[in-house]
Amino acid sequence: MSFSAPGSPPPPGQPPHATAAPYPAQPYPGQPYPGQPVYPGPPPPVAVLRSPQGLATALTVLLSVAAAVNLFSAGANLFAWSLMKDVIAAPGRVPQDTLDLSDVLTGLAGGFQLLAMLGTATVFIIWFHRVRTNGEVFRPDAFTLGRGWAIGAWFVPVGNLFLPFRVARQTWEASTQLGPDGAYRHVSSAPLTAWWVVWVVAACADRVFSRMYKLAETPAAVRDASVVGIVSDLLAVAAAVLAVLFVRGLTALQNIKAAQGPYAAV
Repeated sequence: MSFSAPGSPPPPGQPPHATAAPYPAQPYPGQPYPGQPVYPGPPPPVAVLRSPQGLATALTVLLSVAAAVNLFSAGANLFAWSLMKDVIAAPGRVPQDTLDLSDVLTGLAGGFQLLAMLGTATVFIIWFHRVRTNGEVFRPDAFTLGRGWAIGAWFVPVGNLFLPFRVARQTWEASTQLGPDGAYRHVSSAPLTAWWVVWVVAACADRVFSRMYKLAETPAAVRDASVVGIVSDLLAVAAAVLAVLFVRGLTALQNIKAAQGPYAAV
């Protein structure tokens, strides 16, 4: 499904030259933006607006499922922590069946987390690329990284801790309407910042947990790893909730700008 971004006439009293920047009118498919050089031969492909609403809805569902899976994992880690306390306090008295149940729950939680992560990450990157492309249609001058970085940034070691945030921040700015007089209009990006900080911390905590759990060979080590696992899982739940707010917020900004044009009504 596609939607177009109709150009809006300048507010009463606004000088004509103000319409030239910073939001160019969306060209017809295959036509250049005003001021863009024209080359001989077939024109280069021009990005057009495409609605991110369906992907945003799917992401809301997937992120909710991921939050539920992480809550289940937190419960499994809490159960393991409680068992290890009992094993340390009374060696040999905890039934083997109970210990096996803990291992099964931990394994199921890990498997569910992997499936939820793969599904959510796939849809998220598709949505992320779409809103980044829309942002370039809204304001081609707002970006310092090409649209391909909306995908590639996630796979750059170390760079994936800050490059996707830069892309998201610039997309947020490009998707924000100007004021009625054409002046810059600030819309708080707190949902984006909060999600990114919590997501990075959750990802780091998960790596620490994975390392501790793999190396754990004593009940005390498993107990300590389980504590880190609980913290990691709860952080992941918080990150999923904040991600929903970010996705819905940015999608709403783009829907409004596409429907109303570059200038806010009030």
